Parts: sequence; structure tokens; C-alpha cells
Amino acid sequence: MSKKSKFPPPPKTSLADPTKLKPFTEKSAESTTGTAKAGDKLLQVIIETPKGCRNKYSFDDEQKIFVLKAALPAGMVFPYDFGFLPRTLADDGDPIDVLVLMDEPAFPGCALMARLIGVIEGEQTANKKITRNDRLVAVAETAHMWANTKSIKDLPKKALKEIEEFFVNYHKLQGKKYKLLAVKGEKTALDLIAKARKKA
Repeated sequence: MSKKSKFPPPPKTSLADPTKLKPFTEKSAESTTGTAKAGDKLLQVIIETPKGCRNKYSFDDEQKIFVLKAALPAGMVFPYDFGFLPRTLADDGDPIDVLVLMDEPAFPGCALMARLIGVIEGEQTANKKITRNDRLVAVAETAHMWANTKSIKDLPKKALKEIEEFFVNYHKLQGKKYKLLAVKGEKTALDLIAKARKKA
């Protein structure tokens, strides 16, 4: 028979469920980086897949952990950091996707503040069913390279074309078709967030 330990059991700890975090946060006075001022309202984005990564990571809501969902073929990588906005629900049944422009890749599970600059509206077709699959576009608050990017209109047309091509090829690997519908600004993106928050 084993003796009881004289030490109390360690407290149960776990990481916060990122899907339950606030979709917006305020910049703290202690932050010394970025272009926003203390108290400014920013998106709180949870990164799933970093820029330059072939692995596609996703948050598994049942297990409450980040899992490896797929691996892209050689030569194909995510062009920017890719994540989601907590407490939202898009038409595809997941939180709204967010493409984040930043200087250095983050890591799966990283929460960061970002300025919303617009939305890429698109739809995917699978098994003859068409579903909207829009992607918010935001700039990491700590970004230096993208600090002057205030609107999605500031992005080069070539960069937008490359993003579109990435999603077309990415969905094709899954047996789906992807079609870019439009590229719109911050107001349309905020309306999309408001609707997705009501559904969540």
C-alpha cells in the first residue's frame, strides 16, 4: 500500500481555449511597438499556421489542442500567417479566417493584435455545394514592413493575385473549387465580423 504524499497535488492548469477569447482587445499602455496608440481597439487573432509553413495546423475544438491537419506538397507554403477570429462563426462552420501580414512568422496558438484592413470575399464549391469562405486581412500591430499599409487597397495587385492563386490551388488539393468574388475594405469586413459574432 502506497503512502499518501505530504505535499498537496499540483493545481490543474491548462491553456485557455482560444475560441473563447475576445475577438477585439485594446492596446495596453505598456506596449512600445506598433503604430496604434494605447487604448486603441484591435483584432485579437489566433494564429494556426505560420507563414512559410507546409504543414496546415488547426485548432481542434473537441480536444482543445492544435492538430496537424494536412501537409502541402513540396514547393507550396502558406504565403502569410493564417489564423482565426475568436467568438465568430463563418458560413463554413468555423471561426472567420484571418490572413495576417507581419514581419516574422508566429507559431500555432499565438494570440496577437492586428489592424483590420479589409476582406477577401470568396466561395468554395465541394460536392456541388457552394459555401462562402471569406478571409479577413489584417496587419500585425508589431509589423514594421507593413506599418504604412492602412487599407487593403495599399496591397500590390500582384500580392492579391498570388493570395488568390494560393487559395485556388489549396482548395484544389482538397477536391474543392475556390473562386475569388471581391476584395473589399474595412467597413465590409467589420459588417462580416458583426454577423459572424451573432452566429457564434
